[in-house]
Amino acid sequence: MRKTSLLILVIAASFCLGFAFKTIISKQSNKQITMKKVTGIGGIFFKCKDPNKMKAWYQEHLGLSTNQYGAVFEWHQGADSTKKGFTTWSPFNETTKYFEPSARDFMINYRVENIEVLVEELKKSGVTILDTIETYDYGKFVHILDAEGNKVELWEPNDIEYEKLGKELGSETTK
Repeated sequence: MRKTSLLILVIAASFCLGFAFKTIISKQSNKQITMKKVTGIGGIFFKCKDPNKMKAWYQEHLGLSTNQYGAVFEWHQGADSTKKGFTTWSPFNETTKYFEPSARDFMINYRVENIEVLVEELKKSGVTILDTIETYDYGKFVHILDAEGNKVELWEPNDIEYEKLGKELGSETTK
């Protein structure tokens, strides 16, 4: 009789624990996993009449360390302050076609994670993807249009390689 009671108790406890475990797992799997999308500003690009004159002005008057492309701001990532991050500031000639099909005089580059997954999500949401993902040593890029037709550049950076490239070019960062 005692063995039977013990066996029934073990079976009941197993059933209850199994049910509780399944409920916990079900609740966790029903939670929507939110993917981190934009992690920061990767760059600000704008049109101007004379990019070289603009770079010189900003260097002289505001202290930017400029290079042939503009300036690079160096900072440390909030999630891991041992890792560097970079944001580019770049004047383009006013006749550039790089911002097309947008008619705006600026373009913002956003730093993102998991660009392939993000592009698939954007496609499913009906976002216009302008090109295919391009991969370089210093990161992956793709261009999209926002709700008002502004061209936006998405960049999944490889900051270690980006910093190496800057050093190879002899560029200093603005800190």
